[in-house]
Amino acid sequence: MSSNKNIVIIGGGHGQSAICRGVKNIRDVNISAIVTVADDGGSTGRLRRQFHIPAMGDIRNVMIALAESETMLSDLMDYRFEDPEGTEMDVGGHNLGNLILTALTQQSGSFLEAVRTIGSVLRVRGDIIPATTQVISLFARMDDGVIVKGEANIPNISNHIRTVFYDTEVRATPEAVQAIEKADLIIYGIGSVYTSILPNVIIPEIRDALHHTKARRVYFCNAMTQPGETDGYSVEDHVQALMDHGGPVDAAVVASDSIPEEILKRYAENGSTAVTLKQKDHSYEILKTPLLLYEDGLIRHDPRRIQEAVELLITQERR
Repeated sequence: MSSNKNIVIIGGGHGQSAICRGVKNIRDVNISAIVTVADDGGSTGRLRRQFHIPAMGDIRNVMIALAESETMLSDLMDYRFEDPEGTEMDVGGHNLGNLILTALTQQSGSFLEAVRTIGSVLRVRGDIIPATTQVISLFARMDDGVIVKGEANIPNISNHIRTVFYDTEVRATPEAVQAIEKADLIIYGIGSVYTSILPNVIIPEIRDALHHTKARRVYFCNAMTQPGETDGYSVEDHVQALMDHGGPVDAAVVASDSIPEEILKRYAENGSTAVTLKQKDHSYEILKTPLLLYEDGLIRHDPRRIQEAVELLITQERR
């Protein structure tokens, strides 16, 4: 019987992809990425509306991140057709990978089968699992009671998010629930807490599985706040948002890097500030470790450092 550890990564967007790029290099682990399909902007949103299929943009990103090696095909999956006049006509503005997933979904009649097929071609390391196969819209209720519809619209409202929810019954894919039940380690991915991570967590069957799993549930916290979504948030605020929506947290991984002042100033001009710890005592463990790199004045999470952090978490699990 395999002694491999089962790691589940929950999220969406570029943050989840960064974690996947690190975790795929760890030996003796089975990887499952549970990915939100609530995105409704850009190429993904257009295809959702036209063909009534789940959002595939975040799934495409995770596929590329978990591909065994960087190949011409994986690069082409991320290729975006030019739309110089901004008309969004024909293929203008679409990602090739999104179009391929749409074609395979129509051909096979199954979104899950389309994901598996492309995953096989790209030699993806692990299982990529849509949180649901339904076509869903995310809603947010703000502090003043205003309700905003659409993942792409939520960060654009100058208000504080109180809660996110769906206005219809959403069923999780059985594969997502089974992955959580079998997990040894669950990672809430870096990224937009309200619009990338929580769209998975608030699905009732996923939320219940997270409460009943024996796995350690670890949140990799953002390094910077996201304007319109987590303005002024501390580490504790991010974790509390997860907990308030039913996402249990046993530990939070926090970047210990000292961010250069000139980069902080650049981010501040766009309304983003460093996410820091505000309290000394917590009901969950705090793990501080270097996680960041800086490219062209931007802050990125380093997949190699993520790999080291996850390897440490696995070692702790084995004690």
